[in-house]
Amino acid sequence: MERKKIAEAKRIVVKVGTSTITYPNGKINYEKIEKMARILTDFQNQGKEMLLVSSGAGAAGVGRMGLEAKPGTIPGKQACAAVGQGILMHIYERIFGEYGQVVAQVLLTKNDMANQHSYANARNALQEMISWGVIPIINENDVVAIDEFKIGDNDNLSALVASLADADLDILLSDIDGLYTANPKTHPDARLVSVVEEVTPEIEATAGGAGSRNATGGMLTKLQAAKNAMSAGIALIIANGEHLEILRDILRGEPVGTLFVPKESHLRFRNQWVAFGSKINGRLIVDAGLSKALRQKGSCSILPVGIVSVEGEFDSGDTVSVVDQEGHELARGMTNYGSEDVALIKGCKTSQIEDRIGYKHYDEVIHRDNLVIL
Repeated sequence: MERKKIAEAKRIVVKVGTSTITYPNGKINYEKIEKMARILTDFQNQGKEMLLVSSGAGAAGVGRMGLEAKPGTIPGKQACAAVGQGILMHIYERIFGEYGQVVAQVLLTKNDMANQHSYANARNALQEMISWGVIPIINENDVVAIDEFKIGDNDNLSALVASLADADLDILLSDIDGLYTANPKTHPDARLVSVVEEVTPEIEATAGGAGSRNATGGMLTKLQAAKNAMSAGIALIIANGEHLEILRDILRGEPVGTLFVPKESHLRFRNQWVAFGSKINGRLIVDAGLSKALRQKGSCSILPVGIVSVEGEFDSGDTVSVVDQEGHELARGMTNYGSEDVALIKGCKTSQIEDRIGYKHYDEVIHRDNLVIL
């Protein structure tokens, strides 16, 4: 994808990190929020369709309550999010309203996405808001989310939202300029990577931990989000949100930040849900041959012979992750066999399945039509 094509993007998700809209002490940076509201409304007035994924609720709660840092307990974090979410949405509503732009609050959890019906409801609601000219402001519902059903970070939430909304572009604004060849804080000679066509294990190895103390996401979560967006046919850019005019630079097609090039076609609705919405119930660890085939062919069925081991407990029809022997996620898909049966047939030929477990409904553990390559 050429940068100039970015200028043609119509439906755009912008994710702002905590460090972009708050000061280091957790207090709200009103100047940045005002500027962002003005820029997003200006894009909306040009005919683009904007969605905002906003971090900062927890930090806003910390600031309002006069705490030095986020509480360490789950109830404490949830209470901070409850206080901060109201503050943040009130500010967005007031400032966007000054420019005549209507906004809407959307709070999601992984549990909301866990079945196709609720996933479709969320998708339809977003599509309707967009058709009304509303800018949805989206965050994870940290007040009720528990670890088992947390999306976990707003980088991956933005990729989920981009898929739900059929967006053309997902922009992650953070406190870093983009992806570097190494950690620039420890390697002064690290170079900014302008374009990434595939997130390889070597690229993932460069990812570090979370940056500022109020933030939850680091480069690793951004790379995960990039893989998900690319798989869904959505371009993703990581850029520095220190100066919000960078949004105009991006949408003029200027070479700022790191562009992750999307795969050619959008996922079908069911595969969107498999990749982004459904709960991951276990993992299939596959051998080098199958790993290579998945990376090179773009899609192939998962046969028992290529499976090395099984992790977790799952039933037929559940969604599982497919990883290589180094733990790099390659794909997600709906399995035809439960974990107990897969443990018995792993490594065997399809002709041996019935001998191992007493029946054979499918040759494939995951058929290629139910598999999403990441």
